[in-house]
Amino acid sequence: MKKFLLPAILLVLLTLLAACGGEESSADSKSIKLGGTAGPYSDMLTQAFKPALEEKGYTVEIVEFSDYIQPNNALDNGDLDANLFQHSVYLENFSKENGMDLTGLITVPTAPMGIYSNKYDSIEEIKDGSTIAIPNDPVNAARTFLVLQDHGLITLNPDGEELTVSEKDLETNTKNLVFQPIEAGGLPRAVESSDLAAVPGNFALAADMDLLEALVLENMPDQYRNLVAVKTENKDKQLSKDLVEIVESPEFEALIDSDFEGFGKPEWMANR
Repeated sequence: MKKFLLPAILLVLLTLLAACGGEESSADSKSIKLGGTAGPYSDMLTQAFKPALEEKGYTVEIVEFSDYIQPNNALDNGDLDANLFQHSVYLENFSKENGMDLTGLITVPTAPMGIYSNKYDSIEEIKDGSTIAIPNDPVNAARTFLVLQDHGLITLNPDGEELTVSEKDLETNTKNLVFQPIEAGGLPRAVESSDLAAVPGNFALAADMDLLEALVLENMPDQYRNLVAVKTENKDKQLSKDLVEIVESPEFEALIDSDFEGFGKPEWMANR
């Protein structure tokens, strides 16, 4: 009986050791997923973040999205470890409206919104009653209204909240512009169907549009620069520290200067 007991015990021990070894290997693999909207921010993840993280021992998968909704849903439910596509105002509003607890780690250089047209060559040429396609989410719509105000096409109620102004805050509309809210990802195509279109920089570049061909570009405050976001419960974890370290590195800024021309740098980077 005893001669059969010893092999059985050894088999159980070997099985337990193998299982423990497997668990340790999985935990040490540091496999992560980063998400961004298709275009410059998924490119930034691929060109800047992925190789730098791999040097730190991570296995990195980049996931591309075509809208502003799914990247945060995926981050909140754990399908992503971090994302890069949104600014702080959008993140705060989206988190509040959807009961999520997400945190921005650090802002990155960002492509500005532009007003584009295949019909007009300048702001001065815009005719009365022209149509303009704008983002259908409140925060990016507010950016559009601020750009239009900066260039004298509208005036807004001075008592309105600057970062969330909407069409109801219009006090004057000198060209009687007709606003057409649509999903942000469709705005590059709307340049063909509308007289004007307000296109966020990431979607403009994803559609091979030249930022410098915009009639005007936004003078972007830091609240509208994109950031790396994580679940708040993970903001102090090693991955979050590594992501911040990568963005703050001189190598990251050098890559931005060479491969992401026209991107406005956040104040912390521009002033260091």
